[in-house]
Amino acid sequence: MLLALASVLPEEATKSLWDNLRNITASGVFSAVLAAVVGVIVVKVLLRVLDRALDRFQVDAPLQRLLRALLKGGLWSVAVIIVLDRLGVEVTSLIAVLSVVGLAFSLALQNFLSNVAGGMQLLASHPFSVGDFVEAGGCSGTVEEIGMFYTKLTTPDNRLVQLPNNTIVSANITNFSAQPTRRVELKLTASYDAPVDAVKEALARAAAAHPLTLADPEPMIRVEGYRDSAIEYVVRVWCANADYWTVYYDLLEEFKAAFDAAEIEMTYPHVNVHMLEAR
Repeated sequence: MLLALASVLPEEATKSLWDNLRNITASGVFSAVLAAVVGVIVVKVLLRVLDRALDRFQVDAPLQRLLRALLKGGLWSVAVIIVLDRLGVEVTSLIAVLSVVGLAFSLALQNFLSNVAGGMQLLASHPFSVGDFVEAGGCSGTVEEIGMFYTKLTTPDNRLVQLPNNTIVSANITNFSAQPTRRVELKLTASYDAPVDAVKEALARAAAAHPLTLADPEPMIRVEGYRDSAIEYVVRVWCANADYWTVYYDLLEEFKAAFDAAEIEMTYPHVNVHMLEAR
């Protein structure tokens, strides 16, 4: 890496830089010290202004740290160039050298910088927050941490998954926790012999009796289709987001009990065979 970097540095620019360093004078040193003192003061003031602005706009802590580090690095780079200019160094040569070094490092750290850019995008756009259940980058889980390079998810079976940020921002993101309520949808079948109104009434009673289902929006119970061996019904009820799986599995069990109480048959695939007498 170092050999490749040295091979691309402009030889004339490097030689000119060292020649200028040998021609430093006392007056140049005094001017450089004064510029350094002023530079330190200016850097501290600007960083303090940035901190106040980020706090006012409630920017996330990881993004605050990154923006502060970028500004701090940029300000110190400018301050160093000004100090060297006061010393009599030809700064154009230094800038040429730094440009080549920066290009070499950016090419070597392309994936790293891509993840940083993805982390900045996630922190700025807020598609999800810590504690949300999301599907992103081909994985589903609860967000544990949003870092500058990786986002950590805990899957329902308690596995910790680290996803590169550039993978997340380039894919679809589904946030299941973004809304306060969520719709539960269940499909069941009942015999053709059971009256449709009786089936819908039994399902409505079971759904309304559950303490976690919401009356508004109103539950919907309709015929979904006529299958080979049964009529299919769809039930859609609403609940609080955190209660989704509780309501889902509770209703699955309670609908069977409601059918049994109403003597409604939940059929299974079968074939009716009719025997004809020979003539």
